[in-house]
Amino acid sequence: MTSEHSARPTISDVAAEAGVGRSTAARTLGGYGYASEEVRERVLAAAERIGYRANALARSVSTGVSHTLGLIVADLANPFFGGVARGISDASRERGFDTLVLSTHEDLAEEVAATNVLIDKRVDGIIVASAALEAGAAGHIEQARSSGIPVVLVDRAVPGLDIDAVVIDNRAAARDAVAHLVAAGHRRIGFVWGPPLAERPRRRRDLVGVGTGNQWTDGERLQGYLDALDDEGLAFDVELVMVGAKTEENAQAEVARMLELPEPPTALFCTENDAMTGSLRALRNAGSRVGETMSLIGFDDSSWAAVMEPPLSMIEQPTLALGAKAAEVLFATIDAGSRGGAPELHTLETRFIARASVAPPNVN
Repeated sequence: MTSEHSARPTISDVAAEAGVGRSTAARTLGGYGYASEEVRERVLAAAERIGYRANALARSVSTGVSHTLGLIVADLANPFFGGVARGISDASRERGFDTLVLSTHEDLAEEVAATNVLIDKRVDGIIVASAALEAGAAGHIEQARSSGIPVVLVDRAVPGLDIDAVVIDNRAAARDAVAHLVAAGHRRIGFVWGPPLAERPRRRRDLVGVGTGNQWTDGERLQGYLDALDDEGLAFDVELVMVGAKTEENAQAEVARMLELPEPPTALFCTENDAMTGSLRALRNAGSRVGETMSLIGFDDSSWAAVMEPPLSMIEQPTLALGAKAAEVLFATIDAGSRGGAPELHTLETRFIARASVAPPNVN
C-alpha cells in the first residue's frame, strides 16, 4: 500500500503507509510506549520506504531529551578549538549524542545569542569557552542552567561563577617555557601576545592582574612569564612585552620594534600560533635566524612546528583530552540529573617539547 505524502513525510504519512494508527506510529518512532514486534517492524519499514526522518526538536519536547550537546567556542579556525571540539564530538558520539558547534569570534554578545539558540534547541548540555570577564557578565550561562541545562566551562574559568571548568595551568606552562630560555643563557626575553592595552605601560605594576581577573589564557601566561623572571632574578623591561591588538600583523610589528631596541631580546616566547607566525615574519624580514641569532618557544604544538627549519620548541596542550574531559564532566551532571557539591576545577597537564629553535644567545 502506498500513500500520497508531502515532500517531507510526516508521522501521519508513516501511519498510513504502515496501516496503523497515528499514535501507534508516533510511539514506535519515538521509542516510547508499547508496540508489538510485528507492528514495530512494519512502521520502521514504512518510514524507510517513504524517507521519513524524525523531527528531533518535536521529539525533545515530548521526551525531554534531544541527545544533543551544544559547544560554544571563540574561533573554530583556531586549531586549538578545533581539537577541543573533536574531543567533545568523539566522546559525545560514543554516548549516542550529536554536537552542535557555534563560534562567537570572542564576542560576548555573540556568545549570549549562541547560548539562546542552544536553549531554544533544547540541547541536553552546553560546553562553553566563555568570553565573560566575570560572573556578572555570565547571566546567559545562569539562564541556561535555570532552564535545566547543565553547563561546563572549557579552557577558561570565570571567577565567581559556580560552575565546573576544565582547563590547563597556563601560568605554570608559561613559567616553565621561560625557564627553559633562561637555562639556555637568555636574559632578555620578549613576550609576544601581551595585554591588549591602548598604551604601553610604563612600569611592571601596570601589568599586575592584567588578564588574571577573568582567567583568560593570555593573561595567565603573562603572569607565568613574570613569575619566571622573578625566579631567576631577572630585570623586567616593559619594552619587551607586546601590547595592542592581538593579531598576526601587530605581533609582526611589535617584534620588529623589539629588534630595533638598543638592547634587543635574544629570545621570544609566543603564546599563540598567530603570535608565532607574526614573530617569524618579523625575524625573516630582519634577517634574524631562529636557533642562531634568536631563540623561540611557542604555545600549541602542531605538525607544522615540527617540520619548520629549524623545528620549533613548543608547549603542547592536550586539546583532545580537554574536550573529552569536558564532555565527561557534562555527562556526569546529565546522568545525575543535577550537579551536587561545590564546582570543580579540572586541570590537565601540558608538555614541553624541546626542539632546535632554542640555543644559547648569539649577541654578535
